[in-house]
Amino acid sequence: MIYTTLPGTSLKVSKICLGTMTWGKQNSQSDAFGQMNYALEHGVNFFDTAELYAIPKERETQGATETIIGNWFKETGNRNKVILASKIAGPAKFNNHYIREKVYTKEAFEDALHHSLKRLQTDHIDLYQLHWPDRATNFFGQRGVTKLTETEYVDRTQEILEILNGFIKDGKIGVIGLSNETPWGTMNFLEKSRAYDLPKISTVQNPYNLLNRTYEIGMSEISLREDVGLLPYSPLGFGRLSDKFLDGSDVSSSRIELFPSMSRYNRLNALKATEAYYRLAKAHGISLAVLALAFVNTRPFVTSNIIGATTMEQLKENITSASYVPDASLLKAIEEIHEGNPNPAP
Repeated sequence: MIYTTLPGTSLKVSKICLGTMTWGKQNSQSDAFGQMNYALEHGVNFFDTAELYAIPKERETQGATETIIGNWFKETGNRNKVILASKIAGPAKFNNHYIREKVYTKEAFEDALHHSLKRLQTDHIDLYQLHWPDRATNFFGQRGVTKLTETEYVDRTQEILEILNGFIKDGKIGVIGLSNETPWGTMNFLEKSRAYDLPKISTVQNPYNLLNRTYEIGMSEISLREDVGLLPYSPLGFGRLSDKFLDGSDVSSSRIELFPSMSRYNRLNALKATEAYYRLAKAHGISLAVLALAFVNTRPFVTSNIIGATTMEQLKENITSASYVPDASLLKAIEEIHEGNPNPAP
């Protein structure tokens, strides 16, 4: 396993991060225990979760994923072997209004952190992230902001950082991160932390894969110049970038089928690009999943690549990507496909 340093810390995190969002819904606790055991045995020491999970989101399973991880910590005593990341849920429209209505107030943070720590059966979270921006901005399937839709936006970034700083001083969280964020939002947090001597964000968790490299437009330069690591999610495009869609496998239970909001990965240009990457992978004697993950692993702005698996076979394949290093000719071929069909599934 390859290890990098979590920005702003001395913590060494594995290049592969274990995503957990299906645990408690698509995966049972037994499945999750097996995944955590296998991942840790193979060098993966970085786990990412959220108070919102399990996904697909429902009131009945909200918090189930953190509970499962906490049960594993209690049973195995492995808390000190894991760098743990979690998230506070963002705007109510993304959590169906059943977690809380108000976003990122002191009361909201206290409630979220208290319950996450209790479910996780730990006294601290190493990386605590804001799951969504607190303002209207571009989200899934949108290429960027073309107009501002809210009638009034009050920038509370300084207040949010001050609240989080209190939890850092209390030892309840280590460092902080953003998720689903834009260049404007990221730089706003960085500027406020500098201006008011408040904690600096360590990471941004945004989508990034062969079909969606929009992070390279603006965000990657921020990562490199400001030492803010990308934690890419959906590096396989919700499974689209895997052999199963092209080798005749049954895909009825795939995430793309279960998540209608991920229809951008079914767009014609996305399918054309996927077929081209599949042919390239086969020409190099590897699976499409390994090609897609290994590419993400090579990006200098990536701190750790968040994989998510519903089966052990998928998990094992995904973890092997850390040991595959694409050569110059393969990377060149990837760029040629990208130039001919850039970002078909933003």
